[in-house]
Amino acid sequence: MLENSMLYPRTTVSRRAVPLDGMWKFWLDENGTGEKDGFADGIPGKDLIPVPASFQDFYTQKNIREFAGDVWYERDLFVPGEWEGRQVFLRFGAATHRAAVYVNGRKITEHEGGFLPFCADITGAVHYDADNKVVVKVNNELAVTNIPCGETITLPDGRKMNKPYFDFFNYSGLQRSVFLTALPKEYVFDFDLDYEIAGKDAFLHYQVRTTGEHETVLWLYDEEGRQVAASAGKSGTMKVENARLWRVHDAYLYRLVIRILDGDALIDEYGQEIGIRTVEVKGTSILLNGEPVYLKGFGKHEDSSIVGRGFNIGVMKRDFELMKWIGANSFRTAHYPYSEEIYQMADREGFLVIDEVAAVGLFESLMNFMEASSGKKTAFFKKETTPILLKAHKKAIEEMITRDKNHPCVIAWSLLNEPETTDEAAVPYFKEVFDLAHELDVQKRPRTFAMIMNSLPDTCKCYPFSDIIALNRYYGWYVSGGYEISQAEVLFRKEMDAWKALDLNKPFLFTEYGADTLGTEHKLPSVMWSQEYQEEYLKMTHDVFDSYDFIKGEQIWNFADFQTTEGILRVNGNKKGVFTRDRQPKDAAYLLRRRWKGLLEGFKG
Repeated sequence: MLENSMLYPRTTVSRRAVPLDGMWKFWLDENGTGEKDGFADGIPGKDLIPVPASFQDFYTQKNIREFAGDVWYERDLFVPGEWEGRQVFLRFGAATHRAAVYVNGRKITEHEGGFLPFCADITGAVHYDADNKVVVKVNNELAVTNIPCGETITLPDGRKMNKPYFDFFNYSGLQRSVFLTALPKEYVFDFDLDYEIAGKDAFLHYQVRTTGEHETVLWLYDEEGRQVAASAGKSGTMKVENARLWRVHDAYLYRLVIRILDGDALIDEYGQEIGIRTVEVKGTSILLNGEPVYLKGFGKHEDSSIVGRGFNIGVMKRDFELMKWIGANSFRTAHYPYSEEIYQMADREGFLVIDEVAAVGLFESLMNFMEASSGKKTAFFKKETTPILLKAHKKAIEEMITRDKNHPCVIAWSLLNEPETTDEAAVPYFKEVFDLAHELDVQKRPRTFAMIMNSLPDTCKCYPFSDIIALNRYYGWYVSGGYEISQAEVLFRKEMDAWKALDLNKPFLFTEYGADTLGTEHKLPSVMWSQEYQEEYLKMTHDVFDSYDFIKGEQIWNFADFQTTEGILRVNGNKKGVFTRDRQPKDAAYLLRRRWKGLLEGFKG
């Protein structure tokens, strides 16, 4: 059971939420001696760094960008005297990949997992009506015992270096907002929502968890602020007459308000926008509100210049405008849960989200994009450390589902990206994570995982766990690229015919496909990396998609160019973006816009 509430911080009549974004003191612990040297009481130096942001791209020194180890943050915060008697927390949106939090020299909490929130209960450690010193140690080293997976080596000169088993840069630090919050002693801790549509009406089934035993009441308001339903008790059902459903690009949001009362006295209040909608997989169809939907969109990254993986509200706005312009209706949060504000935006804009836990790199390879179709086997799930990894993986799934379950935009859970599935040892591991996701989600949304090219119909041991078969495929790029693209199409169709022969009666979704393309490169006739080749590749790939009725979606890799580890096969990052890293269109954007604008939401329905 989670120790801390995952509800997004909000100021209400009973709660206070003060953002601590801004400039924090910063120190790289190059010798790894911060604990021994007393950094918990305050860090040395005068350097300042923005929060939220990744720390790597602010500096001009390569040894900072590539730093592996502990980095320390510090700031003072004032706690008002009127908060005395309340529960006071520091709430971190994320600290990548593990953190220890100190207040006034006292260790408050530790957390592992770099893409989900955690709280530090500082009630007993702060001085009221006074400044308090907050120090956070963040460690970004990779290992096979935590997700995302990788390794950390030591170079001959003694410096550590991260070696990810994944193809994106290991940005880290305090990458999401930090809040100082004050809650009453008895407060709303969590709630679960499920929906049932009955003709023009809808039923909202709910369960509320609080930290006490006083009466719980719920009110539901429409977008005009009119109360449309109410209920009392920690579990029950509200009937919503003439319900406005949440639909793709037509996102009607109700406001749910939960209150804890002591007679007429208010103890706590929490409110959140919600959308009434149902999601299910039936045969080969993905159904939203009982109607088939064809997914059009992207694999994305939280990645932009200067702030790296740090949440950037301006970039978020631009990304959604571009997705609307191009005709997309969905994206996958590759390869980790995103900042909560992005889900709130998707709720408002009516985008469908496949929410992915940070289980990437579960295939032992420093160049997995090259070995994905090689047939390589690494016995990944036979390691002595696998039970430790499984524990961390399950904890991350619990945190992700607890945080994101009430967002209408979230229509599926992706529980792994490109794991090794050709060994029987993967089967019991998969069973545990898939069973856990089903148990935790009262809406029983479909579960999936993105399959590496080595995971074929006759080699993959784990595809039966998926409710949606999600394929990452690069025929025409990593397999038979360039002039061999006609052979790529033959191989692609051969694989799809083999899947068809299994008659799985499940929807198939392409969660990755694409070709690296330089936005400045034109060549006639085409060559790989030119914009002309990217278009040829897409036309061939889409022809294959359109040939199989059970393919119910396409999410191209990637929305925009993004940073990776440096190497001879990466030109300052991955260039498969439909848009450049500064969010300008490549030629392929116009091809996709013509295609996606022409496909109805119920295409192949």
